[in-house]
Amino acid sequence: MAEYDLTPRMAPNLDRHLVFPLLEFLQERQLYDDNHILKAKIDLLNNTNMVDYAMDIHKTLYHTEDVPQDMVERRADVVARLKSLEDAAAPLVAFLQNPAAVQELRADKHYNLQMLNDKYQIEALYQYAKFQFECGNYSGAADYLYQYRALCTNSERSLNALWGKLAAEVLMQNWDIALEELNRLKEIIDSKNFSSPINQVQSRIWLMHWSLFIFFNHDNGRTQIIDLFNQDKYLNAIQTSAPHLLRYLATAFIVNKRRRPQFKDFIKVIQQEQNSYKDPITEFLACVYVNYDFDGAQKKMRECEEVILNDPFLGKRVEESNFSTVPLRDEFLENARLFIFETYCRIHQRIDMGVLAEKLNLKYEEAERWIVNLIRGSKLDAKIDSETGTVIMEPNHPNVYEQVIDHTKALNGRTYKLVTQLLEHAQAQAAR
Repeated sequence: MAEYDLTPRMAPNLDRHLVFPLLEFLQERQLYDDNHILKAKIDLLNNTNMVDYAMDIHKTLYHTEDVPQDMVERRADVVARLKSLEDAAAPLVAFLQNPAAVQELRADKHYNLQMLNDKYQIEALYQYAKFQFECGNYSGAADYLYQYRALCTNSERSLNALWGKLAAEVLMQNWDIALEELNRLKEIIDSKNFSSPINQVQSRIWLMHWSLFIFFNHDNGRTQIIDLFNQDKYLNAIQTSAPHLLRYLATAFIVNKRRRPQFKDFIKVIQQEQNSYKDPITEFLACVYVNYDFDGAQKKMRECEEVILNDPFLGKRVEESNFSTVPLRDEFLENARLFIFETYCRIHQRIDMGVLAEKLNLKYEEAERWIVNLIRGSKLDAKIDSETGTVIMEPNHPNVYEQVIDHTKALNGRTYKLVTQLLEHAQAQAAR
């Protein structure tokens, strides 16, 4: 399953601190040699201030209580630098923690900035917050970055602080607050005038990668990931620069029954991108809805289970899940069987129950009970003939008016998408 591990593709689009949870997961799943993961952790830590953590990993990796001299010296430098930044930011921190003093602030940020700059060093607060984050003190970093953004009038600096605040909230697993910060970032990215359209696309790609931590931990995340990833501008970014994200959008569609109207267009994307990216999850959808290869779909469904279990975002342990509902793996497999059943039934009028059980990867009795329950609650017009052991589908002739509506209802959206792409292309040409 290591061949389906997306960590090498994900890591360049994440803050290095956000990569640590992925490595922890891979180490637990034992997809790679343990020493390989430990070395990767040390490489990541080299550009952070988490020296004590790096020392602990070094001891574990090399089975020693000694650490290199450069780590010892690095630790002394970090402690000294932290003390210096703390002293520089202390007056402003004391002011912000004094309710009476804060009353002097006004709604006018420019006035506040001038007044505070006359007395304190506002940028010292940003540097202190950033250093705290690099040391792994995410709680302190989040607090100071929040205070800094309340005072800052520099849009670029404020944007950087917001990225840091989002990362800190994710690492503390404060999913509700992290979702709020994610939405703030999205609003800025979508409305900001970037120097190049490429920079805007890259920001969207970063946002989608970071959002995976939230969407697969937040109660409503499996719906919200579709709302974000399936927007034209974001889906275009995926297809252009990050097709591996299709795994997560495909998973969300499979487990989310309420988004079937958008699902048909997504299948077209899966079909278009088969040459640029595929894994068992996307291949499963192609088998069912593009190639009508139900034997292939059954095989891919078994592979999907392994992919989900070994994916850092999809495969967290059940006891770690915030959901009180069915675990994602079980929900995925249940809906995957439903997809096979619905599609198979639409192209066959009479289906042998034994054959169907085999394609659903169920025993005959289990398949019979499952199909009975499904028919009772489904829109499919079908019945079971117990004597012949078959499922009989009633003919369903599509209404011509419904067909016309179905083919034209997305016309406005496609027109808007085309015009947007032409405008972005024209802007890119003008920028050159």
